[in-house]
Amino acid sequence: MVVLAGLAIRTWLPRTNKELTAADTVPRTSSSNARRALNVNGVIIKPQSLTEEITINGRLLPDEEVDLAFETSGKVVAIYFEEGTLVKKGQLLAKVNDLPLQAQLQRLEAQVKLAEDRVFRQSALLEKDAVSKEAYEQVRTDQAILEADIEIIKANIAQTELRAPFDGIIGLRQISEGSFASTSTVVAKLTKISPLKIEFAVPERYASQIQRGTNLTFSVEGRLTPMQAQVYATESQIDQSTFTLPVRAYYPNTNGALLPGRYASVQLKMREISNAIAIPTEAIVPEMGLDKVFLYRSGRAYPVEVTTGLRTESEVQVLEGLHMGDTIITTGTLQLRMDLEVILDNVE
Repeated sequence: MVVLAGLAIRTWLPRTNKELTAADTVPRTSSSNARRALNVNGVIIKPQSLTEEITINGRLLPDEEVDLAFETSGKVVAIYFEEGTLVKKGQLLAKVNDLPLQAQLQRLEAQVKLAEDRVFRQSALLEKDAVSKEAYEQVRTDQAILEADIEIIKANIAQTELRAPFDGIIGLRQISEGSFASTSTVVAKLTKISPLKIEFAVPERYASQIQRGTNLTFSVEGRLTPMQAQVYATESQIDQSTFTLPVRAYYPNTNGALLPGRYASVQLKMREISNAIAIPTEAIVPEMGLDKVFLYRSGRAYPVEVTTGLRTESEVQVLEGLHMGDTIITTGTLQLRMDLEVILDNVE
C-alpha cells in the first residue's frame, strides 16, 4: 500500500525543467496571434476622375418616312420605280390616267392666242377713245380667267403624278399597272435612313442635363463597335405616365449600314467629377443602414463610417470619412472587425 501511494503522488507532481518536451517550449502567444492575422488586399486612395454614366434602351427611327399615295383617283397607267432602290426628291414614281385633263388643257391653251389678240385690239381702240374702258377691262378679265383655268388644269395633272417628296429608299410595291388607285391606296413606303434618329427617354432627375448637342454612344446587337450620336431635340415636358423625358438624337448612317426599327443600347455620360475619392464597391460594408470601410493602420484594421455619392459599376465616390493617402482594405471585409491584425498581400 505504501508503494502504491508513492506512485500516485509521483504521478501528480509537476515535471521538472529537464522533463519538459520540445513541444512545450513553443510560445503559445505567438501561435495564437498568427492564427488571428488575416491576409487581405488594399488600395491607397489617390485623386481620380469619376464619370457618371447611364444606360438606356432606345430604338432607331428613320429620319423621314411616308406611305406614298396619289392625290387623285384613277387608273394606274405607269410605274417608274424599282422596289428597294434609292430614289431622289422629285423623281416621278407612278402615274394615273390624265388623258381627259390633257384634252382640257389643249382646249384652253388654244384660246390663249385669241384672248391676247382681243386685249391688244381693245387696248389700241382705248387709246383712240374708240372703246370704253369697261370693255377693255372685260377682255382683260376674260384673259386672266382663261390663264387661271389653265393653271387649275395643270395642277390637276400634277396630282396624277406620284413623285418622291425626299431622297430615300422606296420599299415594296403595293399596286400594279392597270389597277384603280384612290387617294387612300398606298403605292409603297418611302424611308429616309441617312441620317437615322435614335429615340429614348431619360429619368426626370437627369432631364436638366440633356440638351441640344449632348453627345452619346450607342450599340446594337451584332456590332461590337459603339457608335457616336448627338442629341438634336427633347420633348417640351416630362411624360407624366413614365416620369421620363423623351429625347431624340441623330446618327449620320452615311453608308446606310443600319436600318430603322432596331433596338439600341444608349450610353450617356451625365457628369464628370475630377479629383474625386473613389473606392472599389467591394470595399463598402453596409451595416444597419450605414456604410463603412476598413482602414489599414500599422498592421491592424479600423472601421470608418463613410458618406457615399456617385456610384458606377465598379467604384463608389466617398464624400466624407476618407482622405487622400488612406489605405483601405478591399478583400475579406466580411471577416474584419475592430483592431483585427491583418497582413497586406497586395497594395494598389
